[in-house]
Amino acid sequence: MQILKLFLIFFLAVFFNSCSNDSKNNKSVKQLDSKLLETKNVKLENQKVIPVYIKKENFKNILVPIVTEVYTQLDLQYNQVKEDIEQDRNHKYIESLKKYYKAKTNEELLMALKPHPISITLAQSAIESAWLTSRFTKVANNIFGVWSFRKNEPRVEANGTRGNKKVYLKKYKNYKSAILDYYKNIAKGWAYKEFRKQKMLTDDPYILVEHLQSYSEKRAAYTDLLKRMIATNQFDQYDIKKQ
Repeated sequence: MQILKLFLIFFLAVFFNSCSNDSKNNKSVKQLDSKLLETKNVKLENQKVIPVYIKKENFKNILVPIVTEVYTQLDLQYNQVKEDIEQDRNHKYIESLKKYYKAKTNEELLMALKPHPISITLAQSAIESAWLTSRFTKVANNIFGVWSFRKNEPRVEANGTRGNKKVYLKKYKNYKSAILDYYKNIAKGWAYKEFRKQKMLTDDPYILVEHLQSYSEKRAAYTDLLKRMIATNQFDQYDIKKQ
């Protein structure tokens, strides 16, 4: 009996000592895991290179609603003016628009006013703004690389020069202002006359971008890049289909 008591005392002592060591070990492991997590978080927070998929997701979340809003606004204006012309009314308003867009005929005015597909706008802004991460996007909300040629407008200086001349880019108060100005430039610029003609015939972005070579010095390579950008990112899913 005495031997049995001694055995039980010995067993219990060994058992509790083991539990105590396990508890200490578990605590040490938890502390180690915590330190590893803290180290990992610090690395992520200090990481300067943002993964491309995060850039793209951020770009879509921010820009798709704004571009859609601008497109809807411009499309409404186009349809109202088209109806005014058909009904032969609001002549003064029509003439003021012609003057602003440098349109000689009603047909040219409608060519200027009709907005091109959302997918093209998204593709160009993604390229020109590096998915909203470029310096000009951050400091000037300039998401299309639009240059400034007037000293009295808000603008920022580029790092490089053209020959011996300084280069400036326009500064916008927000992304919506930049998108509206971009559509206006496409509507008025002489270099996009053929593009304006084509968008009266089709809403297919892959056909239309063929006529945007003048937007970049890369010419045909630029239009090929636009096509890949639209296809790879499925930007055409955001295009508003007409009845």
